[in-house]
Amino acid sequence: MPNVLIADDEKAIRRTLREILEYENYKVDEAEDGQKAYDMLKDGDYDVALCDIKMPKMDGMEVLDKLKKEGVETQMIMISGHGNIETAVEAVRKGAFDFISKPPDLNRLLITVRNAMDKGNLVTETKVLKRKVSSTREIVGDSPAILKIKETIDRVAPTEARVLVTGENGTGKELVARWIHEKSNRAQMPLIEVNCAAIPSELIESELFGHEKGAFTSAIKTKLGKFELANGGTLFLDEIGDMSMSAQSKMLRALQENRITHVGGDKDILVDVRVVAATNKDLTKEIEEGRFRMDLYHRLSVIIIHVPTLNERADDIPQLAEKFVKEICEDYRIPKKVITPKALEELKNMKWEGNIRELRNVIERLIILSETKITDEDVKTFVTNIHAKNTPTDTFEQFEKFQDFKEHMEKLFIEHMLKKHGWNVSKTADVLDIQRSHLYNKIEKFDLRRN
Repeated sequence: MPNVLIADDEKAIRRTLREILEYENYKVDEAEDGQKAYDMLKDGDYDVALCDIKMPKMDGMEVLDKLKKEGVETQMIMISGHGNIETAVEAVRKGAFDFISKPPDLNRLLITVRNAMDKGNLVTETKVLKRKVSSTREIVGDSPAILKIKETIDRVAPTEARVLVTGENGTGKELVARWIHEKSNRAQMPLIEVNCAAIPSELIESELFGHEKGAFTSAIKTKLGKFELANGGTLFLDEIGDMSMSAQSKMLRALQENRITHVGGDKDILVDVRVVAATNKDLTKEIEEGRFRMDLYHRLSVIIIHVPTLNERADDIPQLAEKFVKEICEDYRIPKKVITPKALEELKNMKWEGNIRELRNVIERLIILSETKITDEDVKTFVTNIHAKNTPTDTFEQFEKFQDFKEHMEKLFIEHMLKKHGWNVSKTADVLDIQRSHLYNKIEKFDLRRN
């Protein structure tokens, strides 16, 4: 059901507008002054707001101005009994959807609200589609490590220096590579990505350098390689540490001479490509064990950017979580859910093996399974214990006897179910499928108390 806020200091006007809109199946809230309207629009999720211009504490134009500066996307319809053409033009110039004079014409009011709803839906759909089309997203975070990465990208991107991006899986190495390309002088040319770990070793050379017709059994026609497709642009080699030694040798020649040869061919092809590589492996260790060429490593690592794990930048988790909540709610076309400060603290205290990729999956799970707010209890309930920094082994070490461990887990489970059902003992007993008297005995035995 669409949400509408009516902000007007006249109670009679609010009541009349509420009756009209509720009759049309809109969900309506009210604000009697500008400050309250601003607070509700900033913190809530409203599709449309009908906002009077003359209000106490903060006038409607100031509310409009502040909301637009803060990026609130509610469609604002300004209303006034003292309006003129200048006021209407000023309101629209500041970002209002429309201006309506008091007393409002019923038909015009409903059409304007409906059109504002349609525009809001189009804005949301456009944002979702743009994000899906463009895979270059913002690098979120203000931790020292992330600020250093952003600074390095700004310095390195305009140059032609090759870059090696290191870090664990899921930390965002690909995003760093994309921003290097976006901020480079090659941004208008293609960015071609190759996942070296996903291509069989016998096909990697053909994928990178192309092949001639008949070069091998399935080569039914000549194929251009990634180097040629990226000509003039950037070639991103992900998981470079998994490249075969044979392909590494040809890669070295391509970097040294800026020329390649098709598999099965003998003609040199000049290429102009900037290479950005990434790996989750320690390449110096791979060199020591004979699995990676030292000369290739030095060619690739003119600049090294290390992306920290999420555990190393836990202070960025609230920003990342808020970003994911906004994006996922937009994708699902549902009102934006609020994630509480305590829930954010719970997320910060977890151990993230899968880094940012895992955090996004967890946020998506919480959005699906929680109510309008994501609370710390939701995090404890819906995020599995393998994320906790206290490992299961640590928990087991607290107990020597099986009975003690069993009673401890029983206490935690009963306490959780009581909290979940608002300490309604009858309802909790029904859900647990035990007698109410039995549950009371457990509450007394474990000395459980409602906060």
